[in-house]
Amino acid sequence: MYLPDTTEDVRARAATVAVLPVGSHEQHGPYLPLATDTVVACAIARAIGDAHPVQVLPPITISCSHEHAAWPGTVSISARTLYAVVRDVADSLRRSGVPHLVLVSGHGGNYVLANVVQESEGMALFPGSGDWAAARAAAGVVTSSRGDMHAGELETSILLHAHPELVRPGYEAADHLADDRPHLLTLGLGPYTGSGVVGRPSLASADKGRDVLAVLVESFRSYLALF
Repeated sequence: MYLPDTTEDVRARAATVAVLPVGSHEQHGPYLPLATDTVVACAIARAIGDAHPVQVLPPITISCSHEHAAWPGTVSISARTLYAVVRDVADSLRRSGVPHLVLVSGHGGNYVLANVVQESEGMALFPGSGDWAAARAAAGVVTSSRGDMHAGELETSILLHAHPELVRPGYEAADHLADDRPHLLTLGLGPYTGSGVVGRPSLASADKGRDVLAVLVESFRSYLALF
């Protein structure tokens, strides 16, 4: 997550597209950190920055995690606040000569990001559902996207690759499936898992995480082409 760029680095790159990682600060079971979604978003953004001519921004680290409020450590802001922050960042970038912004979302509960992109010009949201599906398939992620909701095979794999020091012991025996979550938005995640995990982290591996990131970096080319 450390950004070593100086203002001269940014000037020399002359990027017209900026990438903003949007994470969260919420429970991810007993073995992944509260900052997991931020770490994931930053890993994707940094890999994109290494491969494409973009300006990588520091992350938004607290967002809309209200469905995880039953667990200690979770902190949220309102959707309207997140919306306002993203719009302010986009406006600031335009004033400095960067007209396009791609939001790299690491948290599925930030529904408002789709709205801010929908209502804005020169903005995109990445990865889309198709991008995730292609990356999961290419990397051999076994659990379905529905079943792999939280702290499961995908997220644990990305952290095992990008930041293995952040993964604590215990993920190997933490599998919990709860595909039927009809009242998640109303009741939160609590009724569907005691540990906070929904997925099969036991299937995670660093190789899967590496391959997921590689496919996402390639998928990003089509987003650059939009601008």
